[in-house]
Parts: sequence; C-alpha cells; structure tokens
Amino acid sequence: MKRVMLVVVVVLGSCILVSAQGEQAKTPAKPIREVVVMRAQGIADVQKKLQGLNKVEELIGGAGMELRVALQHENNTTAPTAELHDASDDVYYVLDGTATLTLGGTLESPKEVEPGEWRGPRIVGGQKVEIAKGDLIVVPRGTPHHRSTANQDFMMILIKVFADPRPAPKQ
Repeated sequence: MKRVMLVVVVVLGSCILVSAQGEQAKTPAKPIREVVVMRAQGIADVQKKLQGLNKVEELIGGAGMELRVALQHENNTTAPTAELHDASDDVYYVLDGTATLTLGGTLESPKEVEPGEWRGPRIVGGQKVEIAKGDLIVVPRGTPHHRSTANQDFMMILIKVFADPRPAPKQ
C-alpha cells in the first residue's frame, strides 16, 4: 500500500511539475512581419491610377503570406467564368460603383485551373446580389461566385485570406 501511495505521489508531483513548466514556458506570439499602414492618400493615388482600366493593383501580399490585399477596378466587364477557391476566402469592400454578384449554388462543369482554384462557365442555382459603395461581402472558401460590372464602373478592395502561406513563385 505504501508503494502504491508513493507511486501516486510521484506521478502527481511529476504532473504538477510538467504542468507548471508548460505554463511558464508559454509566451505570447511575436509579430511575423512589419505592421502595414496605408494612408488614405496612398489608396487614392492607386485609385486614380486604375481609373478607366480593368486592372488589379496588389497592395499587400506575396510569398509566405496568408493574406493578399488588392485594389481592383472594373468597367463594363463580366468575368468569362465563375470561380470557387478550395483554400481561400474573399472579402470585398466596395469603394465606388455597383456590381452584380452571383453567390452559392453549384459551379457548372468545374475545371481545376490551378491547385484549389476552380472555374466553370456559370453557376447553377446561385443567388444574385446587387452590391454598391460601402458594402462589405465575405465569400467563404468553397462558395461559387461570379461578378459582373456590365454597364457599370466599379472599384473595390479585395482581401484574400489563404488557409496556408502562399508559395514562392515558380522560377
């Protein structure tokens, strides 16, 4: 009986010691990169640069990051295909203009154009949503989506949140 008690005391003591060491060793995470502060004037300069162009200007992102932030301008255009991302969420913040989104449903005849990036000619059973200046839209990974700016001038901030850091570009 004394042996059993001794074993119990030793095991409990070891557990308490390991637990205490684990608590002492744990510290808050350190920043993985510098903070980014983009002033309104810098964003306005990029907006002016994109006016009249169907173009995306990347503001933040790149290899090793789980995030991409871009300013996107579209004028009277409709994406040729709908899309779906296996491992990234899209966040749109509309800066100016309007667009029509088709969200949800099923991607028709999906083809994987890059790992985890799917395209299809259209969405079956999706919901059409009109978006305008000031709207914030979150499109979770796995959601078919398509955007049209036919007869519209449209500018948004696009934020992509990736499940894993982006790989370095292939050389």
